[in-house]
Formats: sequence, C-alpha cells, structure tokens
Amino acid sequence: MEQSYPLLILLVGMVIVIGGIVALRINAFVALITAAIVVSLMAPGEWAMKIQRVAAAFGSTAASIGIVIALAAIIGKAMTDSGAADRVVRMFLSMLGEKRAGAVLTGSGFTLSIPVFFDTAFYLLIPLARSMQRRTGRHYLKYLMAIVAGAGAAHNLVPPTPGPLFLANSFGVDVGLMIVMGLTVGVPAAGVGLLYARWLDARYPVVMKPLDEHEPEPLPDERLPSLTLSLAPILLPIALITTNSIVRTLAAAQIPDAPLRDPQLTEAITAAAAQGLMLGRVFAWTNILGNPNFALLISAALAVWTLQIQRKPTRKQMAESIESALAAGGVIILITAAGGAFGAMLKAAGLGEAVQQTFGDTATSGLGLLFFAFGMASLIKIAQGSSTAATIVASGMIAAMIGPDSLTCHPVYLALAIGSGSLVGSWMNDSGFWIFTKMGGINEVQALRSWSVLLALIGIVAMAGTVTLAIVLPMGPT
Repeated sequence: MEQSYPLLILLVGMVIVIGGIVALRINAFVALITAAIVVSLMAPGEWAMKIQRVAAAFGSTAASIGIVIALAAIIGKAMTDSGAADRVVRMFLSMLGEKRAGAVLTGSGFTLSIPVFFDTAFYLLIPLARSMQRRTGRHYLKYLMAIVAGAGAAHNLVPPTPGPLFLANSFGVDVGLMIVMGLTVGVPAAGVGLLYARWLDARYPVVMKPLDEHEPEPLPDERLPSLTLSLAPILLPIALITTNSIVRTLAAAQIPDAPLRDPQLTEAITAAAAQGLMLGRVFAWTNILGNPNFALLISAALAVWTLQIQRKPTRKQMAESIESALAAGGVIILITAAGGAFGAMLKAAGLGEAVQQTFGDTATSGLGLLFFAFGMASLIKIAQGSSTAATIVASGMIAAMIGPDSLTCHPVYLALAIGSGSLVGSWMNDSGFWIFTKMGGINEVQALRSWSVLLALIGIVAMAGTVTLAIVLPMGPT
C-alpha cells in the first residue's frame, strides 16, 4: 500500500487535470493549480505547509520563466504589427524562389515560431500559402503542411517558446544549450515533415476553398522594415544566449572539479576570474548580456522600436498593443507556473521512488527513461490536446521520478524527448487542429490525414534524432 500510494496520488492528479480540461472545459491554469493543491494535501508533510509549498513552487517557476515569456509575447506582437515577420518570409522567398515555395514556408514557419507563438505564425503565413496556390494553381495542401512542419517543430523544441523553455527550467538545462540542441533535432524533423507534405500532396491533392473572411492584400516591400531590423529580434537573443553558454562551458572546463549547475557554477567561475582566469572575466559580461531575461529585453526593445519607426503609432496605440501581448503572455505564464507547482507536488509525494519500484530501473534510467518520457508526453497530448500542457504535465512527472543516478546522458535529451512526444497525437481536441482546418479551408478528414500524421512524424523523427545524439554524444549527466 505504501508503494502504491504515490501512484494513487498521481492518478488523482491526472484525473483532475485531464478531466478538468477535457470533460469540464475549464481553463488549464485552474485545472493544474487545483491538481497541485490536491496532490500536496495528499502527499506527506506538515499540514501547515501543504498549501504554502504549492505557492512557493508556483512562484519559483514563474520567477524562472515569467519574464522571458512576457517579453517573447511583446516581440511576437511587435514583429507582426511592424511587418518584420512579413519581411522575414519574403527574405526566404527571395533566397529560394517560388519553385521552392514549400521550403520557403517551412523555413519561415520555423524561424517565426522561435519568438512567435504557433498560432500567430500560422496566421501570418496562411495568406502566403493561399497566394502561392493562386499563382501555381496546385500544391495547396503542401503549402499548408509546410507551414506546420516548420512552425510545429520550433514551437515544441526551441526556446523561448513556453514549452521548451519550461523543459529547460524543469531539468536544469542551460537555455543556450536547449536552443542549439532543439535546432539540431528540430531542423531535420521539419525537413522530413516537408518531404511528407510533398508526398501527400502528390497523392491527395486538396482544392483551395474561398474563406468567408476578407483576405487583405500584402503590403508592398517599401512599407516593410529592413531585413536587418526584421531579423535582429530573432537572431540577437539567440546569439547572446548561445555565446554565454559557450563561454560558460569553456570556462568551467578550466576549473578543476567545477560544479555542474548554477548558481554554484557561476560562483566558481567568478572566483576563478578573481584569480586571473581570462575566460572568467569574459563570462562576467556574457552572463549579463546572455541572460535570457536581459537578451529578450534587448530583443523586445528592438522589436518595439522597429514598430515605432515603421508604423508611427500614437502612445495610446503602442500601449494597447503591448498590453494585448502581455495579456496573452500572462495566461501562458499562469499555466506554466501552475504546471511547475503540480510537478513539484508530485515529487513531494514520492512519485520517483514508487515508479522505480513498480516499473524497475529500466523505465526510469538510461535510454529507457527517454522513451518513457516520450510515451508519457504523447499519451497526455492525445488525452487533452495541448502540446504546452502535455509538456508541462509530463515534465513535472518525469522530474519527480528521476534521481541522481537516473540519467546516463545529459538532461537536455530528456527535455527533447518530452518535446518530441508532445507533437504526437494531435487530433480534434487540439486547438491547433481547428486553426489548421478552419483557416486552411479544409475538412476534418483531410486534417487528420495531413495535420495529425505530419505532427506525429515530426515528433518521431525528432525523437530518433534525440536518441541518436544521446548515444553518440551523451555529454554526461549533470
């Protein structure tokens, strides 16, 4: 009974989360925070602290990712309103040409979905897909799926989008490393998705139907920002964060018995800098500029400045634009922080030891843990539809299970396995499914053949890449 009680707590928590979202249609934040409180009440500990520890875990998660998500929302909104996002798309089009329109849409979707949420990227690109079809008279399904191939892969694997950012935070993975590894497995997966889009389009062509809503004409090039200004909010934070990660790794390699995680690692490098370590002095600057909060703040300032000089909104209009972005980002922050609290309470319930005793070491260590995490994220995705919620719930469960000897490879691979799994199983309970269906002007059967299979394929390919890298380049557990 003692061994099975944490599993019972897990079952209760899952019923509350999935039942609340799917059956009762309540907001994911309400379902997750309710589950966190119930799990905490059922878990061992002093009664006086059971609610307080939920609030503490909620605050800890919000502190680690809240600023980044809010700033990413501002960047996405500003890039959309200024035309910077449109300029990025036209850059790919001019580089690759209309004959490679599928690759243009995949590359554009992938690039835009790094700072912009998936649905926004899809809204931005769907007019281009329809324009391409009108020019060529064919390949409409390929164009639609090409957008999803790029945007879906980036949305689930590359920070600062909420899911990958939450994964990096849950497993103590450096954000710069998560970006690099997410790109490493995400780009090939998106490429395979594009190949499937071409294959399906040739065998199952779809006729583009007129949409009810008015389709605005695209702005002329002279009314769009320069390419430099348009790309800066995307490339600058990635460059700053990645540079800091590289300097941190190189500096740590020169310190004997250096700690593997912050804040101890930062303290060790700072102490070594005081003793003459040149890389430590460089790190003192890159650790400020490459901090995700600061890097995204610079990016947001650039995006807002571009919007100001390009569209010249009034102060009231600018304030309203930023407020609408923060309203959307605030919902994501609440959901992710509640998910962090839910995961922390599962850990307090002793879930890790119970799962290890029930399923054995194979499922909770080594490569077996990667496949377990992938499968768990997929099951949650199938049950409740949201990739972000699947990522949050699965990562909380897995983080509660792993111990110091669980991993034989770097935890970034565990984060990627969950991100890959959250792509598998998208169907009619996923809001993205209906965005794709209604905005694309196709029916549900066509969406199941295209959208659902495409995302599952991307997730499986990304998982294959993750496992391959974990074997070839394990990097060691942290």
